[in-house]
Amino acid sequence: MSSSQCFENPPDLSSTCGAGRVEELAGLKTYVTGPSDSKCAIILIADVFGYEAPKLRKLADKVASAGFLVVVPDFLYGDPIDLSNPNFDRGAWKKIHSTDKGYEDVKPVISALRSKGMSAIGAAGFCWGGKVLVKLAGIEDIQAAVILHPGHMTEDEIQAVKIPTAILGAEIDHASPPEELKKFGEIMSAKTEFESYVKIFPSVSHGWSVRYDDNNEFAVKSAEEAQKDMLNWFLKHVK
Repeated sequence: MSSSQCFENPPDLSSTCGAGRVEELAGLKTYVTGPSDSKCAIILIADVFGYEAPKLRKLADKVASAGFLVVVPDFLYGDPIDLSNPNFDRGAWKKIHSTDKGYEDVKPVISALRSKGMSAIGAAGFCWGGKVLVKLAGIEDIQAAVILHPGHMTEDEIQAVKIPTAILGAEIDHASPPEELKKFGEIMSAKTEFESYVKIFPSVSHGWSVRYDDNNEFAVKSAEEAQKDMLNWFLKHVK
């Protein structure tokens, strides 16, 4: 997470949005939606604006409608980026909410889902969450990953990936430029033990899949396409 684009088009957060409910999972407040008897779960790892973003919860509901139990944990502990505060210290915030900590925090969530009888788990990560997820994709605790407009990832992190992974990137992205993502795609595609791909969406910016402008028809269609690609990846690999 190293680009000012990470903070563009902030959502109006709402603790009550979505068709699901908020409950505790592995000690974290978590938005939960979908059939409770499902054996397949999806974890959505939010960007810096956190788990109360309405479009993120709307996406969770959409994935849940395909039969998955979807969880969106509050990995930011009630402390999302607050751009309305003129004294907000981004540097201090990033130290408190490092992606390394996010990576450690997601492990108990996976264990909690397993204890509830989940036989297959997938995860999607957005911006900050994408950076968390690329680390998780290297340890085989989940069955599939979809990384959307991630924060800056390293070649070593991509080399370590061990599970089916899709990366959906934006043409206009300073944190993860298309050329870099395409290179990462080549690294992953050289590994024959799992499926992977990289797709670059033209004329959209970092964050577009969950922070699109409702009045921009092209952006909405691009977000819907990315969300469909994400769901199709899970339908293929999380079962």
